[in-house]
Amino acid sequence: MVPPKATIPVNSIVNGHQPFLVEQEIKQTSWNPRQQENKLRAVVSLPEKIIGILQPNYIPWKGYFDMIRSVDEFILLDDVQYTHDWRNRNLIKTKHGLKWLTIPVKAMGLHTLISDVRAVNTCWRRKHWNAIVHSYARAKYFDLYEHRLKELFLHRDEMFITGINHAFLVEINRWLNISTPLTLSSTYHAEGRKNEKILNLCKKTGATAYLTGPSAAVYLDENTLNDAGIEVRWMDYSNYPEYQQRFPPFEHRVSILDLVLNEGPGALNYLNPEPCR
Repeated sequence: MVPPKATIPVNSIVNGHQPFLVEQEIKQTSWNPRQQENKLRAVVSLPEKIIGILQPNYIPWKGYFDMIRSVDEFILLDDVQYTHDWRNRNLIKTKHGLKWLTIPVKAMGLHTLISDVRAVNTCWRRKHWNAIVHSYARAKYFDLYEHRLKELFLHRDEMFITGINHAFLVEINRWLNISTPLTLSSTYHAEGRKNEKILNLCKKTGATAYLTGPSAAVYLDENTLNDAGIEVRWMDYSNYPEYQQRFPPFEHRVSILDLVLNEGPGALNYLNPEPCR
């Protein structure tokens, strides 16, 4: 007698994922039902999940948002050591050249985490807004975004730079129709440093692939992730087209606000044609 096979739905979770089906194979060794042997074999199809991990930057450049739109979850790495870099400053174009917009932060110890860094005061908000207006009031799409941008600068009360940066990221994602969820690494309590921390974040989020930028090549150990079944993928920032930017010569590495205020809803046309999947 040919053993019957049956495919039945499964309501349980296997390794954090919902199996699509279970194939039940019944092997009969005799006509006596008491001697029947039942065997269940779970056929699990793991969905691909790509994550990106970057420190929370202040109104970052377009490549930052290109990574966000290329992943299924974007993690703001806020539980690592703070450094005086893009976390609290960025560049805009002006008629006098590039200008830094810097959030003044309180003096911190050597091992202060990004999540613990606060702005000194709120005076920077008016100063930065005035600089934006001065440089971009005549940009083609300034009027379209002026109201919401003014709210972000002048009518918010976040003092921690992680909260400040998160608010800008969420709003600009909305303008760009990017729906990728943003999460904080501190909520995952992933231990370790550098490669170990990245690996643990991948595991805790159920990632099958990790997307990172070219600068990670100096420290990332691909074998560590590959051995854990996690594919490493790399962003390519080399082929961005130029757009109608004010105050030549053209500069790619300025805040995303430059692209949005100059190109408006067409801003995505100046990112990678297809997300880096």
